[in-house]
Amino acid sequence: MIRRRLPNRRANETIGFEFRGAPYAVTFSRFEDGRLGEVFIDCQAKGATPLDCDAKDVAVALSLALQHGAPAADIRAALTRETNGQPVGVAGAVLDLIEGAA
Repeated sequence: MIRRRLPNRRANETIGFEFRGAPYAVTFSRFEDGRLGEVFIDCQAKGATPLDCDAKDVAVALSLALQHGAPAADIRAALTRETNGQPVGVAGAVLDLIEGAA
């Protein structure tokens, strides 16, 4: 499948949240049809941390998958969860948060 890019100028939304005791911010944009198209994740702990590097890499992978046609709901359903349904990783936490914001 061909990568579908978002326009250079686009609306976005930023939401702050906490995951595993660390503060994060997620900024996301949608395609014109409302589908999620891009995600940026920043761990807002002081200094460059491994958490921030991991969050940025997760955001790149999510964005590429979304832009190649993977539905956000399918990605979300495939991610690891605790027995109570809580996400194990930041990708699941972010997609849960965005789904609630839609």
